Amino acid sequence: MFAALFLLLLTGYPVAFVLGAVAMIFGALGVMLGAIPIELVQAIPERLFGIMRNETLMAIPFFTLMGLILEKSQLAEELLEAVSQLFGRIRGGLAYAVIIVGALLAATTGVVAASVMAMGLISLPIMIRHGYSPAISSGVIMAAGTLAQIIPPSLVLIVLGDTLSVPVGDMYIGAMMPSLILTGLFALFIATVSMIKPQWLPAQPALRVEIDWSKLLHALLPPLVLIFLVLGTIFIGLATPTEAGAMGAAGALLLALLKRRLSVSLLNQSLDHTAKLTSFVMFILIGSSLFSLVFRALNGDLWVEHLFTNLPGGTLGFLVAVNVLLFVLGAFLDFFEIVFIVVPLLVPIIHKLGIDPIWFGVLIAMNLQTSFLTPPFGFSLFYLRSVAPKEVTTAHLYRGAVPFIGLQLIMVVALIMYPDLVMHNKGEEPSSFSEVNDLSNVGGQAASADEAIRLMQEIAKEQKN
Repeated sequence: MFAALFLLLLTGYPVAFVLGAVAMIFGALGVMLGAIPIELVQAIPERLFGIMRNETLMAIPFFTLMGLILEKSQLAEELLEAVSQLFGRIRGGLAYAVIIVGALLAATTGVVAASVMAMGLISLPIMIRHGYSPAISSGVIMAAGTLAQIIPPSLVLIVLGDTLSVPVGDMYIGAMMPSLILTGLFALFIATVSMIKPQWLPAQPALRVEIDWSKLLHALLPPLVLIFLVLGTIFIGLATPTEAGAMGAAGALLLALLKRRLSVSLLNQSLDHTAKLTSFVMFILIGSSLFSLVFRALNGDLWVEHLFTNLPGGTLGFLVAVNVLLFVLGAFLDFFEIVFIVVPLLVPIIHKLGIDPIWFGVLIAMNLQTSFLTPPFGFSLFYLRSVAPKEVTTAHLYRGAVPFIGLQLIMVVALIMYPDLVMHNKGEEPSSFSEVNDLSNVGGQAASADEAIRLMQEIAKEQKN
């Protein structure tokens, strides 16, 4: 099934339809050959309705709408202009400003494309004009933009939380420290380069202007308030991620209105892009749910479990193998496709090996973040290429991405070696996967229903006999 899936993906046909087609073809063959009981087909409608009833996934359109409204309200432009005043006086100051603004945008908009393109349009020409290395400038902009993949309220953490059947709020809390450490690693890299190769990140005497503190406060206060409104209410238990996303979207609308930038055109564009992204996610989820149902009915999950549990090195060997696999897949597939196709197959294995699902989820999110930078299909490379000045070549983008990919992989290794970076706030053992038995949900709960599928097959065989 996987061979057929990857061959059809090479045709360029939409992934959601490829998943559904492969599932239907192999499902029909399985029924005709007697490998799959016809009764199993009755589980399909329940799965599809379970996707639409999933409250966790409702957070996706809310956070997407919030991010798009803020992006179209020129939040990035204001933040870059204000933060550049603080750091423009020091060597590599513009690069530090990009990293900080990237982290703030990640915690508010959560949209990689918007962050990379906005900072590329505004900061990259200025950095090149002031003598910054084109490769380092490009790399820091792309890397800062990808922070939206790991800093809450990340969409990756939402879908991973659903797939692994853990609270999204716990995923957010677990990801906070690793995301802040990664941001610090980016800044540390810039500081190191500025000392070793000062000509790549020259000081800017021209930027030694008096700081306008009122303007700085005016630019920083709204996103900080919005961050508290969204993440603060989740962390202190006042709201679920879905409720916080709704408040964030309402807060973004209010912020755009107060800045006198809310218009019918802005609202239409934001709603249109939100509907498209949400539909994209739902179609992939439906296709992957059908695919996983047939794959498990054919006992494919047992083969995957046998393969990974018999790797040398035990749990460490499993984690290394999975991260290498996801890193390679990330160079070719979108993170939604990886989460919905590959990760559900790993859920029973991490249960068997006793791996904490929150730690595993944050580890995967950190790994998948590199997919935005890895050639040849890293999305951040394409986003920045579309807005970069002529003097910045594709080779500059590739060279600039390499050190930041290395930093992200260092963070992946650190998370494997030090799980407490994620689980520092946990005072109890992770809940057992065996408690998850509701087939009406998807992701991790559907992935944990292997025994139910086996039971259905056994009942069907007994009825035939």
